[in-house]
Parts: sequence; structure tokens; C-alpha cells
Amino acid sequence: MANKVFCPKLLKNLGFHVRRLNSAPSPLSAVPPLNFTGDFNAVPNLVEPAPQINTNHHDHHNTNNIINFDDVKELFYGVPTKKLIRSSMTLQMAAIDPMVDLGMWIMNSKLMEMPVFREVMLGFVKNTFYEHFCAGKDLTEVRRTVTNLSDSGLKAMLDYGVEHATDNESCEQSTAAFIQTIESTESLPESSASFVVAKITAICTPRLLKRMSDLLRWEQKDPSFNLPWKQESLPLFAESSPIYHTWSKPEPLTVEEERDLQLAHERLRKICEKCLEHQVPLLIDAEDTTIQPAIDYFAYSAAIKYHKDDQPLIFGTIQAYLKDAKERMVIAKKAAEKMGVPMGFKLVRGAYMCSEKELASTLGFKSPIHDSIEQTHACFNSCAEFMIEEIANGSGAVVLATHNIESGKLAATKAIDLGIKNERQNLQFAQLYGMADGLSFGLRNAGFQVSKYLPFGPVEQIMHYLMRRAEENRGMLSTSAFDRQLMRKELSRRLEVATS
Repeated sequence: MANKVFCPKLLKNLGFHVRRLNSAPSPLSAVPPLNFTGDFNAVPNLVEPAPQINTNHHDHHNTNNIINFDDVKELFYGVPTKKLIRSSMTLQMAAIDPMVDLGMWIMNSKLMEMPVFREVMLGFVKNTFYEHFCAGKDLTEVRRTVTNLSDSGLKAMLDYGVEHATDNESCEQSTAAFIQTIESTESLPESSASFVVAKITAICTPRLLKRMSDLLRWEQKDPSFNLPWKQESLPLFAESSPIYHTWSKPEPLTVEEERDLQLAHERLRKICEKCLEHQVPLLIDAEDTTIQPAIDYFAYSAAIKYHKDDQPLIFGTIQAYLKDAKERMVIAKKAAEKMGVPMGFKLVRGAYMCSEKELASTLGFKSPIHDSIEQTHACFNSCAEFMIEEIANGSGAVVLATHNIESGKLAATKAIDLGIKNERQNLQFAQLYGMADGLSFGLRNAGFQVSKYLPFGPVEQIMHYLMRRAEENRGMLSTSAFDRQLMRKELSRRLEVATS
């Protein structure tokens, strides 16, 4: 007998939750981080009110003058009308709650085990969300996407869509894919690839990263604790860093674990040397706090060994929704400066809010996440200001990965005040491919280097990423609605020109 498949809650709510095109977001919506690698069933709740297109500029040296959203013709120059229409429609679909709920439910249901149904669904996804949020299934398709981006004045961060490895064999496969991605930059338009993205969880199993993080946390509690495998690194913790994950003294790494750790270091070495050979920086994504200390350890120890003269090769990630973010960034940056090591950071808001809060609550501790969205915004802006000032003084580099329009304006204003613009490659902005295009083009027009984060891979492999995009997009209409508003304005202008 066939299974009876239904979803009463979704069907009950289907007619009541379709948002109008210009409806305001929920106060529990999300500002998107650049590194979406968290729990894809969790919806972060960082948001600012959806901005409106503002034609009034009355502020002193105001930030609205830095990024101009009023001239949509200039904003979307080089963007084909077909792409504008497709983007507007896809973002609108992702803004309809019941449609996203139903899609998520279907993708996780047994229906996907039926070959014909699965083929139909994957075909729909490929022609909608996949083409909007992803660069292609392979490096040939990625090359076309990067070329189109380059033609529009944007750079590309190449992210092969592999996440958590399960064993050494899958780690080796991921490493080979990362190296192939790095080598592919030779065939791309000159300077079109700003970064290759790597996830440490793809070259070292999360289980081992958790063991390492526990040992590193215990060393923070007891500096006399000996970690014979530990290489030279930068400080991983601050006074306010959460270390409640490690309740008792961990057992040392086993001989097998130490061997696997050496293999992971060897994989990262190969990746770094290939990046040096092809002169493309490496951006290392962040994860949740249970394994982040080990990821920072890999990033920082590699940054000490590999750099291009006074230019950083390795960019670690700081998540500004963590209460200790600014302190950890400053400590690591100052330590690197003392060692004469150029250090780069990618600054994001964060992607693990729900899981972090839940874990802390389970263990009886306060959440490591800021208590309010205003505090998160303030932390991001403060970290950005710190790094921009460091860059103005000739030290360090930062990628400001934000979809938050106000943060983009504030950082751009600060940079211009200090004489930093696109002639200084140490300051860059970034947004996800298919999202926050208005901000990307606005920053580009203001003279800054802007990149798009380009995930790529087969549809089946990158499905989890796409599900998170749909889930997070419907929860953060602050930028999605604004982008659609700008796109509609430009499409209307083009229609008037075509019919006049």
C-alpha cells in the first residue's frame, strides 16, 4: 500500500501566509551571514527593518551619498533583463512562507526516494533556486558565471559545495576538489577570482575537530596542560570566550588521531602551497563554537607559515554575533602584528544562532550570542571599524561579508574618510551570489572591490546549501525585499524605454 503523504499544518496555513510583495518582515527575520554552514533547520533571527528606496539626502557627509540606490539604471548596468526578471521571480518565491515550508518538507520526505518524483523536483530546483544561488555544476559552468560577474565589475569567491567529511578518504577527495578549484583560476579572466573558499570540516573530520577543540579549551583553562601535537598559532580565546563545552579534562589524542591530524595539516599545506603558486588567497569558513577553536587553530597556524610578503594568504572568519568576537579579533590581530605575520579576516554576523543558544541552555550557561540584534550590529560595525583603521595604518586585511545595508554604508564611509578605496585590495566587501545585488552594485559603483560568494557542484550535492538559502531568504526580507524593489524599479524603467 502506498504511504499516505500529507502535511496538515502546511495545507492549513497555505492561504493565509503568502506575503504581499512589499510586506514588512517579521521582527524575527534574519540578516544573512556570508558563511551559511550551520544547522540548516535553524533560522537565525538577526534583522534590520526592510529599507525603502530613499531619495532624500540630508545627512552631513551622509552615508546615503556613499552608496547610491536611486539611479537604478547605473546600479544594474550590465545586468541582462532576463536575469533581472528571473532573479526577481526567484526571490519572490523564496519570500512565500508556505511555499518554502512545503518545499523543505518535500525535500526531506520519502517522496524524494521515488525516482520519477525526485527527477521532477530536482529539475524544478535546478531551473529556479539552483540557477539563482549557485554558479554551476562544474568548473566549466563556473567559468561562465565568473566571466559574467567580471563583466559587471564584481569578483568571485569560488566555493566547491562540499561540507562535512566522514573519513580520510572523503577528506582526500575534498582536498583534490579544492586544489582543482585553485588551479581553475588560471583559466578565468584576470583578477576575477578574489578567493578560493575551503571548509576545514571537509579536510578534517568534525569528530577530530571536536576532540581538538576540547583539548584546546582545556589548555586555555590550564596553561600547563601539554598538547604535544600543537603547532605555533595565534591566540584562539579571549577572556569572554565560551569554554563550557568541555566539562572535564579530555583524554589526549590517540596515536591514530594524531596521525589523522598530521594528514589534515598535510592537506591544508597542499592547498596553501597551491594558492601561493596561483596567487589566489584562501578563505576559511567558520563553524559552530563546538569545533571553531580547532578551525581557528588550523587557520592561524597556516597563516603564520604561508603569506605573500606583507599580504595575507589565509583569511580566518570572525562571527560578530558572538560576544567575544571583537576581543578575539583584536588579540589575534595584535599577536600576528608582533610576529610580523600579515593577517586577514572575513567578518560575518553568524550562522548558528539557534543551535548555539540551545547548546548553552542545555549545559546551563548563558548564550554566547549577543542578547539583541542591535548588539550584533554594533559588534559587526565595531569590528569593521577596527580593521579599517588597521588597514589605513598599513596592517592587515578584511573582507566585510554583509547583506546589511547600513553596515555597508558605515564601512564605506569610514574607508573613504581614511582614504581607502579600490586602490587598496586589503579592504573588500562580499555578498552571496543571488542575494543583496543592490548592495553589491552600489558598493561597486562607489569604487570598492566587491565579490560574490559562488557555491558550485552538482544539484544533488549542493541541495542542503539550497535548502538553507530558501529557508534563510524567507526569514530576512530586509535585503530580499529591497533587492526586489530595486529590480522592479529598473524593470519598469526598461519597459518604459522599450515602449516609448
